[in-house]
Amino acid sequence: MTPLKLSIASTDYDHFRDFRTGDVRAQGIDHTWSTLRHHEVFARFTASRDWDVAELSFAKFMAQVTREDSDIIGLPVVCSRLFRFSSFYVNKNSGIKTVEDLKGKRIGSPEWAHSAAVYMRGWMHNDCGVKLQDVHWYQAGANAPGRVEKVELSLPEGVELTRVSDKSLSELLAAGEIDCAIIARPPTCFLEDHPDVVRLFPNYLEMEKDYYAKTKIWPIMHIMVMQNKVLEENPWVARNLLNAFNESKDNSLERMLDPAVSRYPLAWVPTYAREMQAMFGDDPFPFGIEENRATWEQMLLYTYQQGIAHKHVTPEDIFPKSIMTDVVV
Repeated sequence: MTPLKLSIASTDYDHFRDFRTGDVRAQGIDHTWSTLRHHEVFARFTASRDWDVAELSFAKFMAQVTREDSDIIGLPVVCSRLFRFSSFYVNKNSGIKTVEDLKGKRIGSPEWAHSAAVYMRGWMHNDCGVKLQDVHWYQAGANAPGRVEKVELSLPEGVELTRVSDKSLSELLAAGEIDCAIIARPPTCFLEDHPDVVRLFPNYLEMEKDYYAKTKIWPIMHIMVMQNKVLEENPWVARNLLNAFNESKDNSLERMLDPAVSRYPLAWVPTYAREMQAMFGDDPFPFGIEENRATWEQMLLYTYQQGIAHKHVTPEDIFPKSIMTDVVV
């Protein structure tokens, strides 16, 4: 059989490395892999479907996969997953000490369909009593002005969103023009030790461990997605891709857990990795539907509540049916 030629794009993740380099092969597939910064991959795949398979923000994926006659489908392959209690940055002059103090405040994020912000807005709305309508929301580039929304939105009734094109969130926060920013990476003003800008939750690590212990939810930021036409013409391709991604990821974890060989330029990486294995289970970075069901379902709810997803769907609606068949070895 002539191998199927597929184009793939993602950031340079270690857990994809062996698949990308060819040390792991997806059966029946000959791939060409573009390694780019994730914002470029998101923008190009969203605008013009530049690849057959690509990394995509989970929130942006939900806006596109829930369209009528959507032309993409997901793979339950996790590129990036992070807890996000560390992502709240506040101006001390706003008097914000707790999440409840965010009621009536001005909060910014780089985009409305920004996965880190979606998770934290959802947590505020569903768990903390700070409803979406209780906040004046702002959208602007994180550290440079000019960032724009990449997907269509249908904001819930009563939600107020102001877009700022000439200033960054970092500038707005430092000047006190917004009270809080929810940003995946620390804003420049925080990194430069601006005297008025601090984390809302300096104990974020303890909060995140406690949150996982209670919910078993580990937020997923980016996943791999593919064009429907590839799957329609080759129904076997999703399972073969998933198998290769899993093998590549397992190899990465084995490297990280091995205390005999120093592969990473940091102290105690294997020790810390084994602590994570004890917390998350034998596979501390699982792919798959059932392995992540609670996390998938939470994001599907949050994106629908926030006017990003066009309808409230289930995990079975966003992943190929061909990967749901149990394979007994």
